[in-house]
Amino acid sequence: MQLRALRYFVTLAREQHFALAAEACGITQPTLSSALAALETQLGKRLVERDRRYIGLTPEGQAMLPWAQQLLAAHESMVHAVEAQAGPLHGEFRLGVIPAAMPEAGRFAEALLRTHPGMTIAVRSQTSRGIVRAIDAFEIDAGITYLDHERPANVISVPLYTETYVFVTARGGASPPPGHVCWQDVARHPLCLLHQGMQNRRIIDELMHDAGIAAAPRATADSYTALLAMVRSGGLATIMPERHTGLIEGAGWASVHPLATARPVSRIGLIAGDRTPLDPMAAAALGCARAIAELPVD
Repeated sequence: MQLRALRYFVTLAREQHFALAAEACGITQPTLSSALAALETQLGKRLVERDRRYIGLTPEGQAMLPWAQQLLAAHESMVHAVEAQAGPLHGEFRLGVIPAAMPEAGRFAEALLRTHPGMTIAVRSQTSRGIVRAIDAFEIDAGITYLDHERPANVISVPLYTETYVFVTARGGASPPPGHVCWQDVARHPLCLLHQGMQNRRIIDELMHDAGIAAAPRATADSYTALLAMVRSGGLATIMPERHTGLIEGAGWASVHPLATARPVSRIGLIAGDRTPLDPMAAAALGCARAIAELPVD
């Protein structure tokens, strides 16, 4: 059984489209189809339902998928382990990051690439649930996500910082006076927030509920860039992690206020799959996270 055929199979299951899977693998669609057909012949089972397009995996394909993912990950980890004995690690490190923690990706990437100059890093913006699923499916090597709210299972975690929030409006008559604001101040403004598929929004909903306020945003988005654009142009206000204020540092239009919360909010940290043996890439990432967790934030 050839590893490349398993890689094509796993990629197709992820992309759910023959042309996209072939592109991701750097091959032609006929080559992908031929390799999958050979794999099915070797196993004596049909793995993929298809007509003129991808329909889905057969029950046999669904049963095979996690084992194929593990085989490919084990082979990659084996290569990394051998490489680590001979010298520095090489290859691409895949990191999933929740939007709320995206500013931390820069600090982590700098530490990883400085410590392991033979490595490259690919950062993906993902939801907290998407990060856990991607780690389970061996699609990423680690993630930066929430550690306390909806606690991820079967992972090794390194806390990096505790999230705090700010309230952002456009400068003008409707903006609060300088200083801290409370949730009652927030409730007086039309809001734009992340959508409820993102854990940051679910945390904010709970904090507002604890304060006796129902979150009813006038607009939602999946990025802070979009939220800030609406605050600047649409007469709306938003709540965002304090670490994102660098996006608007020095912007004359923005009025930023620390937000007083009644209880501590969640820690954010790096997570990797709790597996034995641990992939050297994941071990390197955890080591970098432990190092930067002890450093002050600029």
